[in-house]
This record gives sequence, C-alpha cells and structure tokens, in this order.
Amino acid sequence: MSKQPQPISPLKNFFAGGFGGVCLVFAGHPLDTIKVRLQTQPKPKPGESLLYAGTIDCFKKTLAKEGIKGLYKGMAAPIIGVTPMFAVCFFGFGLGKKLQQRTPDDILTYPQLFAAGMLSGVFTTAIMAPGERIKCLLQIQASTGELKYAGPMDCVKQLYREAGIRGVYKGTALTLMRDVPASGMYFMSYEWLKNLLTPAGKSHNELSIPSVLFAGGMAGIFNWAVAIPPDVLKSRFQTAPEGKYPNGFRDVLRELIREEGVASLYKGFNAVMLRAFPANAACFLGFELAMKFLNWLAPNL
Repeated sequence: MSKQPQPISPLKNFFAGGFGGVCLVFAGHPLDTIKVRLQTQPKPKPGESLLYAGTIDCFKKTLAKEGIKGLYKGMAAPIIGVTPMFAVCFFGFGLGKKLQQRTPDDILTYPQLFAAGMLSGVFTTAIMAPGERIKCLLQIQASTGELKYAGPMDCVKQLYREAGIRGVYKGTALTLMRDVPASGMYFMSYEWLKNLLTPAGKSHNELSIPSVLFAGGMAGIFNWAVAIPPDVLKSRFQTAPEGKYPNGFRDVLRELIREEGVASLYKGFNAVMLRAFPANAACFLGFELAMKFLNWLAPNL
C-alpha cells in the first residue's frame, strides 16, 4: 500500500467529484447520443438499408450532417443531473474511507475500500432511484406513443398521487443491487490499479496522466461488468405495468432467463463498454486534477 500524505476530506471529495462528473459527461455524451440514435432508428422500408450501419457509421453521418454540435445534443440535462450525483458519490466514498480510519494516516485494505465504495452507492441511490424511474417512464412513453406524462415534474406528481412515495421509489432495491456492489468495485479497482501503476517508493500523487486515465477507464469497465445484469432487470421492472411482477426482481429474472437465456442479462454490453472507458477515464482525471487544485488552495480543509 502507498503512503497517504493528505488526510481524507469528504468535502474536497464532494467538489472534486462534481468536477469529475462534468468531465464524464463531456467525454461520454457523444457515445450516448450515438447509442440512443442506434437504439431508436426506424425500421427500413423494403429494399432500403438502415439509416446507420453501426456505431462508426452513425458517428460519421452525425458529424457530416450536424458537426461536433450534433454529438452534444441534449447535454444540459445530464450535466445538471450528473454533477451533484458524482459529488455525492465521491463524498460517500471519502466518508466511507474516513469512517474506517482509526488515525488520519491509516492505510485502508482493499475490502475496506470496497466497503467505502459500497457506501457511496447507497448515497447515490437515494438520488438516483426516483430519477431513473422517471427517466425510464418518459423514455418509453415516447416509443409507445401513449402520452401519459407532460414532463418529469408531472410524472412525479402522478406517481405520488397513485402510490405515494413508494410509487416514486419503485425499483429502489434493484437500483441498490446495481449501484452498491458496482460502486464498491468501481472505487476498489481504481485504487488497486493506481497502486499497481505507482512505481516503488513513489506516491500516488506522482502518477502520470496516462496512468490515471488507464486506471479510471478500467475502473469504469469493472463497474459496468458488475452493474449490467441488475441494470437490465431494473429497466424492465421500472417500466413494467403495475402488478406484472408481483414478486419483484425474482419474477423479472425468471422471465428473462426463460424467454431469452442468460446472455440477455448482458444487453447493450458493447455500447456500455465503449462509453465506460473514455467517460470514466475523464472522470477520474478530472477528480484527481480538482483534488490537486483544492489541496493547493486549502491545504488544511
């Protein structure tokens, strides 16, 4: 393990995490735009070919037709949503680490880092679960053509009227199942790779930018490898009509495996992995740079 020169500050983690979130959206949004365009492209008429042949083709056509701006359509909403979420996520991780330290220079083991990461997953779920539920409902109503909700606030009001706070938080257990282990994996694998890439006798703070990018990108991939199966179940469960799955996620899992086999738990794998590396590499680089800046600005905070 490496030496920790700076005491852990959950507050600094909060601000640096928010900045990391902004970097994540900037790096990941173009791929997200492409993913959504590929998922929602119309079926071709007989004799015509698909609008986009695949990821690269969609990227080229979007660039040619709309320029760089086309790749960044609709980015305001994720920036507003993601920034506080990553701030809370990194704050939870910082707090989780601090709570397990007996003295400020205690170096944590990997299981302790995993536990601290899991705490950050609990923090983010409290914000994420309602947001995800509303996002899924609004996304599918566009494709089913039945306009039940005027917008996000209207959706919250209607859900609250129909089923109280439980309606708004439907699928929370699944969001926890997705985010708690995945967050543990995310932060633990990042710290593990940082240790691996730090030359003997040097501190983490001297890691090169490519090393930080690699560790962050790989952490994103480890995170999603754990998160995709519960994510598939969660999307199904949160968008299902009331009462379709009386026993919750167990019913969803049974139906999925019966109808489409185990592989269906890894739907959207390529799109997710392609985006996970650059987005999370940018996120951790932004986080590390912001931390350096904050430590320089307020060394004793």
